[in-house]
Amino acid sequence: MYSPLLSPEEMNRWDEAAQKEYGLLQEMLMENAAREAMAVLLAEYGPVLDKVAVLLAGPGNNGGDAFALARALVDHGARISVFHVRPLDKYSGAAAYHLGLLCKLGLPLIPLTEAHLDVMPPPDILPDILVDGLLGTGFHGELRPEYQSWINYINRRRDSVFVLALDVPSGLDAGTGRPCPVAVRATATVTFEDAKTGLILPEAKTFTGRLHVRPIGIPAAVKRKYPPRQYLLTPSIMDQIPAPDPLMHKGTAGRVVIVGGSPGLTGAPLLAALGALRAGAGLVTVACPRELSMEVKSGWPEAMTMPLGLDAKWSKICAQELAAHAFEFDAMVLGPGLGRSLDAAVFVQTLLGFDLPPLIADADMLYHLAQAPDHLAMLPKNTILTPHPGEMAMLCGLPVAHIQDDRLQTAREHALKWNAVLVLKGAGTVIASPEGSVYISSFAAASLAVGGSGDVLSGVIGALSARGLAPLEAANTGVYWHGLAGTALNKSFPRRGNLAREIAEMLPHV
Repeated sequence: MYSPLLSPEEMNRWDEAAQKEYGLLQEMLMENAAREAMAVLLAEYGPVLDKVAVLLAGPGNNGGDAFALARALVDHGARISVFHVRPLDKYSGAAAYHLGLLCKLGLPLIPLTEAHLDVMPPPDILPDILVDGLLGTGFHGELRPEYQSWINYINRRRDSVFVLALDVPSGLDAGTGRPCPVAVRATATVTFEDAKTGLILPEAKTFTGRLHVRPIGIPAAVKRKYPPRQYLLTPSIMDQIPAPDPLMHKGTAGRVVIVGGSPGLTGAPLLAALGALRAGAGLVTVACPRELSMEVKSGWPEAMTMPLGLDAKWSKICAQELAAHAFEFDAMVLGPGLGRSLDAAVFVQTLLGFDLPPLIADADMLYHLAQAPDHLAMLPKNTILTPHPGEMAMLCGLPVAHIQDDRLQTAREHALKWNAVLVLKGAGTVIASPEGSVYISSFAAASLAVGGSGDVLSGVIGALSARGLAPLEAANTGVYWHGLAGTALNKSFPRRGNLAREIAEMLPHV
């Protein structure tokens, strides 16, 4: 269900533990990395006999990987030139060891300076392959001007040269997936042992090209002892969806109540209801103000309605009437189309004083929580919050740009703070648990960027919660399922134009 994702710090911990606790030599790990990089190059590019390869070796271990790969390229018949950032006598550790082996071959080793850009590669030959070994996972901050010049040089030649990045494209933050401010645009990237978190985020795709994850020999015992805190959702998570039971009936397939709707906003709870129905819930009810119930009922006949209160407004009476029936439901989706009126705020405050089933707080419910942050402490156990970046900014009191700059850390911090599962929506949706782990969906489907998409998602998560999945599993599975449906719609709507209801309709098919 989950594939490990490493922060740069976690990868360093694995490296150190493999060496200090298990006696593995860094020189050996570096040799393994070079062999795996060579295997990726052969698979991606093909035979390299008589091909011209230029390797750029940075000052640290990433440069050492490039030195080791240079030997492998020579063994396969390539003609190589190696440009190094640091003076040869200044390299240390495993990088110096592999530099020493390379020196024994008597091949060109050229200092890399801005003055040498015009001879990289030598002007009498055109390169076929360019290997980026400038900066690895330890890089963060902003690139120095000379690195920006070298990276821009590489990128200007990307269309005519096969660019292989070692571990991470230089200039890309391996934690956030963002360029600082530029990064190598690789044809392919080979990253070692497990994927680095930033590399699988949608914004990194432009830089990584085709991403390959290759083992270098970190012991499984090290991975168990120092588990990462980030994971990638994988297709097997779909196995979490309960299999149909021939003997089931509507009452045992999950009962979901969608609480929402206000004048002009009755479509949102209906889309959430449709998402829940298409995700397999047996009974779905929309609870809304009494005078809106007929309007809601005419939308989807399969969804039942629960008229509340006396008119078209939310009120304390609405909350009391709903609370009296809360025990009848296995999950509650609160917020789609709820509105932002003072009446709705009174309704929310009153409702949170009662015992409620597992809660999915979405849309306007998040607005009311942002206006009264003390209500976050009143949320029932097993609550799932599903904000998009704008709603997250309201909840946190931070600019949207700050949220987007480090989505993982923002989600992690606030899931811990609010003691709830947090789904931070958007391309590469992030799901954070109250225990501090973070899960990432790699989907970035343009067909999901449509009004009502989030309502459908809340219904899907509500259905999975009602069918017995724990909050974290319901959120992870719902997000992946929703992303899978959106990706499938891209085939029918390559230039967009799909409706939110069509996301729901696609759910059973994928």
